[in-house]
Amino acid sequence: MTKKYQDYDTSEFLETEDDIARYLNAVAEYNDPETFQTALGKVAKARGMSSIAKEANVSRESLYRSLSAEGNPSFQTISKVLASMGLRLTIQPAEA
Repeated sequence: MTKKYQDYDTSEFLETEDDIARYLNAVAEYNDPETFQTALGKVAKARGMSSIAKEANVSRESLYRSLSAEGNPSFQTISKVLASMGLRLTIQPAEA
């Protein structure tokens, strides 16, 4: 018997700001910048890549490229994208 799987798209389940904040906080716990930028790309897709790009003052194509696994966004780009989503970074001590 062959099992069939459907593609899973995280962006389909990120409906509220609380969903998005919890998702990004969970991903941030991995302490992996590539995973975080990919997750941020999924959030941007959920919120509408074109509108996020416009609010962050970057081109849509550049934003797609920056937030892909192969991208290398600057901290400024990450900050602008988060701000355009109504989010901000917070810093806390690492657990011992």
